[in-house]
Amino acid sequence: MHRHGYQGRKFGRERGPRKALIDGLAESLVRDGSITTTRPKAKELIPHFEKLITRAKKGDLASRRILLKDLTVSSSHKLVDEIAPKLTGRTSGHLKLERAGFRRGDTAELAKVSFVDKLGADAKPVVKPATKATKPVKKDVESAKDKPEVKATGGRSDKLHSTQKQAAKRTGVRGNR
Repeated sequence: MHRHGYQGRKFGRERGPRKALIDGLAESLVRDGSITTTRPKAKELIPHFEKLITRAKKGDLASRRILLKDLTVSSSHKLVDEIAPKLTGRTSGHLKLERAGFRRGDTAELAKVSFVDKLGADAKPVVKPATKATKPVKKDVESAKDKPEVKATGGRSDKLHSTQKQAAKRTGVRGNR
């Protein structure tokens, strides 16, 4: 068969084990701050974890419950209470992927996934400076009474018979098409 239209990597696993693998990597990333894994796994982890961060930034009860589907209780609390407030300066791109060489046994390409911003105890929340608001430009608006009346004719409605005009008004089309 052809290979068109398939998205995502399978990692030689069924759906359940593949989800458990990604969730385990996300769990380790929350707990340790950075992880080293194979490059394809890291590339699959990043979009998944970005969605978790976006959910954690919201911080309400529903978001916490949704995070509990993918993370343990302690790591979901850590993500919402400690990590997400430090990541408020950006809307996306919270993680970075760095190549880490090759694994010795099978020469699989390794990559290190970590947060772009510092998340240590001394790290402060990063907040973007507010952009200068520009004054709205006033446009000359003509009042409605100054504008000439424009008669809207729906095509050839003036040449139709009176019964056809009524039908066109009712149906929005001319005649009984």
